[in-house]
Amino acid sequence: MIPKIILGGGPEATRRTIGYLFGKGRANEHTDPHLVASWNGFAPDPGRSPHRDPKEVEKQLVAQLDQPVQMLGDKAPKDTVWHCPVRAAPEDPILTDAQWADIARRIVAAAGIAPTGDEEACRWVAVRHADDHIHIAATLVRQDGRRPQRGYDQRAVQREARRIEIDYGLRRLKPGDGTAAKRPTSKEHFKAKRLDQDVTSREILRLRVRRAVAAVSSEAEFFAFLGATGVNVRPKTEPSGDVIGYSVALPGDVNKQDEPIWYAGSTLASDLSLPKIRQRLTHTSSAPAPIPPDNPWHQATAATERIPHHLTRGDDPAAQGQLVALGAALDLLPLTAPAGVRSELERAAAAFERATRSRITADDASARVLRSSVQAIWRNPASVGDGSGLAMLIDTAVAFARHWHRTRQHAQQEAAAEQALRHLQTAYAQIAPPVLDNLARHAPSLQTKHRLARYVHKAVPAYAERILDDAAWDALAAVLAEAEKAGHNAATILDQAVSQRTLDDARNPARALTWRIQRLGQRHAPGPRAQATMQHPVSGTSTPGAKPANSAARRR
Repeated sequence: MIPKIILGGGPEATRRTIGYLFGKGRANEHTDPHLVASWNGFAPDPGRSPHRDPKEVEKQLVAQLDQPVQMLGDKAPKDTVWHCPVRAAPEDPILTDAQWADIARRIVAAAGIAPTGDEEACRWVAVRHADDHIHIAATLVRQDGRRPQRGYDQRAVQREARRIEIDYGLRRLKPGDGTAAKRPTSKEHFKAKRLDQDVTSREILRLRVRRAVAAVSSEAEFFAFLGATGVNVRPKTEPSGDVIGYSVALPGDVNKQDEPIWYAGSTLASDLSLPKIRQRLTHTSSAPAPIPPDNPWHQATAATERIPHHLTRGDDPAAQGQLVALGAALDLLPLTAPAGVRSELERAAAAFERATRSRITADDASARVLRSSVQAIWRNPASVGDGSGLAMLIDTAVAFARHWHRTRQHAQQEAAAEQALRHLQTAYAQIAPPVLDNLARHAPSLQTKHRLARYVHKAVPAYAERILDDAAWDALAAVLAEAEKAGHNAATILDQAVSQRTLDDARNPARALTWRIQRLGQRHAPGPRAQATMQHPVSGTSTPGAKPANSAARRR
């Protein structure tokens, strides 16, 4: 259940609000508007007065609501109308008028508009004109002439909505922390529907601005990227000429005066204001990370694999920085991914956007490697290949993101990470099989596979049977054999792949090892002496994946 508070003021504020609530709506969506509750239980109802002119009843209702405000004259507050739509989820049962009346009374009590038992509270009405929601309208002067005590009313009504969901068996929404992006209004949704758009202009612009931030390294590139993606940009400048902000608009999205509808960056999301964007660009581009000119994909993959380490080591700003960078990677990935999975990856990026913001200040500099390498992939599409490795690794990292938010009681962010994970798993299920099938066609001989299987038993005894019985075993054997041809020692490179990160979190250990070894095998092979050292380490060291020989080694 979603309550949303809107304040209004001016001499006609109450009349405009009541006129809208009992009117046809902006898209004729209001059907059978009528009161379900009011401050005194018998307020005039324009929707249930069949023998009177509804407009006259509206005037009477407005006059009664406005009476305490009019008594104050010039001393009336600037905002005189408190308007709160309360909407149920699509899957919720249809509530009766009596149930909506109870909900309305609980909402105005929680907000401080009309505390229970307070006969001098503000005047209010609850109007229903659809199955799934009501509108509560109140005037912000109590009947005793005082102002209502409604500090932090938005938080209060959200808390009450969570209790109402439990009491009525409705869909239970996640409590927020005030960092979510602004939701599109009903007016924006209706307009998107008229324009045959799947999402609102606000959401389209938010995605394009996020992609611009993810793709660029400077402010000039940011504005150029927006222009290149069909976004109109209007910088906000001081008299000195310094740019202090910006607004964006979609071509063709105009108001009744045929003027563009502009959205300030900060109204799209708090982290998309120009100062926040500048801060991120400064932190992530001041010391660019080195990127291999031949295959930035490998560096992006390695950086993504390290995200779980950042999320579990206790450095919250660094962890938050990694999640921001991961969100940026998801924003850019659809631009270079195979066409068949782009829509699923776009849904993952849209969902994960919520998981990139919390009250924890991000250390953006900690994620320079991931950010710069993903930018390199976007700038050089030929290096991206089929995208399967990055999709798999992001899948794993998002799972860790979900756990990280859960441990910090970030309920909305946890749910967003869960939703993104489902979309990524769907995309991965489409990407991986063709790639693995192609690798499997190059599987080595049966004799070689038996030899490689012994290495698997030694490196990961707990997972060996599961790996060798997996359909991806032929693909894993193929990349191990290919690594040997490139000069690597198969046993050593397998140990390295295992030591990179535990397989406990891997949904498919055979596939996980295949991607890791494929990347390691394409690195320059170490010389014979280095390989001998890795196979027979000096005293006091241990082979990756082996148990420490003594207590000192265990402490290290």
